[in-house]
Formats: sequence, structure tokens, C-alpha cells
Amino acid sequence: MQASFVSPPALLISRMALSFSWIYQGAVPKLACRSSGEIDLLGHVIPVYEWACMAVGWMGAGEIIFGLILLFTRRIWVYRFNIVALTALLVYVLIFEPDLFTEPFNPLTLNVSLIGLSLIAILELKKLKETS
Repeated sequence: MQASFVSPPALLISRMALSFSWIYQGAVPKLACRSSGEIDLLGHVIPVYEWACMAVGWMGAGEIIFGLILLFTRRIWVYRFNIVALTALLVYVLIFEPDLFTEPFNPLTLNVSLIGLSLIAILELKKLKETS
């Protein structure tokens, strides 16, 4: 295997953790369990309950796909997009469900951690680009 295909450990760990988080968040609370919290959050912009349920399912599928992209990509823009998406999700929750920020394992602690992992991936990818 060529050296250009080998990922440094920090990059591999960050990609795996980011991927796991997106895949889990798409599969479990959105597809497998249809969390009422997920539906309620969408209810602020999609007032028809059945449509909100459908949208949660589509979002879950999209999150799984995005998690797979994060696992296999070496494109910096994908990690930058992840940071923007996570920040937008934080703002959305802050506007519509600010009480969630007082719960254990809340959106702030999760998203800030995932943003940090994205920054690590970006730094590692930049290092790889400089050495190749």
C-alpha cells in the first residue's frame, strides 16, 4: 500500500468517531426508534405531524449517508461542511428548544466535541497534503 493511502492515527480516529456519531444519530433516534424529540424539533418548521415523521426518516437516511462519506473521504471541504452543519443545528436547537441545553449529553457538548474532531481531521489532512 502506498504511503498516501495510510491515515495518521489522529485522522483515522476522528473520521471513525465522526462517522459513528452521524450513523448512530441517523439510525437509532430517527429510523429505528422514531424519537418523539426528533419529531417535535422538526414540528417547529413542519407543522403537519405525518410530514414531520417522514422528514425525520429522510433525515436519518441522509445522516447515515453523510456518516459514510465522513468515514471514507479525505476532502477538507466535507469536514468544513460538517462544522457549518453542526453549528446550524446548534443555533436551530437554541432557538426552538433551548431547554435541551440543560440536559445531560446535550446538543452543545455533543456538537462542540464533533466540531473539535472535524478540526483535528482538517489539520491532519492539511499535514498530509503538505507532505505529499
